Amino acid sequence: MANPNGCVAIYPGTFDPLTNGHVSLVRRALKIFGTIIVAVAADSGKTPLFNRDERVAIAEEVFSDEPQVMVEGFDGLLVDYVERRRADVIVRGLRAVSDFEYEFQLALMNRRLKRHIETVFIMTDYRWLYISSTIIKEASRLGGDIRGLVPPLVLARLCERYGVPMPHGPLDSGQEA
Repeated sequence: MANPNGCVAIYPGTFDPLTNGHVSLVRRALKIFGTIIVAVAADSGKTPLFNRDERVAIAEEVFSDEPQVMVEGFDGLLVDYVERRRADVIVRGLRAVSDFEYEFQLALMNRRLKRHIETVFIMTDYRWLYISSTIIKEASRLGGDIRGLVPPLVLARLCERYGVPMPHGPLDSGQEA
């Protein structure tokens, strides 16, 4: 059940593609914050597989059953976007110590730019420690079975984009559903 407080948190990222790790983090953050805005970044320094409008549409569909989740695209400085949305908090996910170093630097820079905006780190669920959007894209591109690691909609879009067949049959015993 979502937290009834009015605090709005922004969960920014490229979400290229959205993974079950991202989905898990949003749903867990809803226990703390009243509203989560999944903010799909246009500027990331990476060349995305899906354009921003596609990534926004995918996230909107994945979270369509979550009334406390909004999805928007943004560009420019994150802290400026957070301020425009009158949000209180930036939510960031952490998988490992290597994530922490980078995320800590970003959080400190954001704090330097806008002192009133807080960053809250949420550890990923242990089931998603090893996945990233980059790893998912590479496995999918090479025809790997990524069922259980991304929402079904994302799986279908990846298979379509890479021209690989949708996997069928039972999941391998080592995979999560």
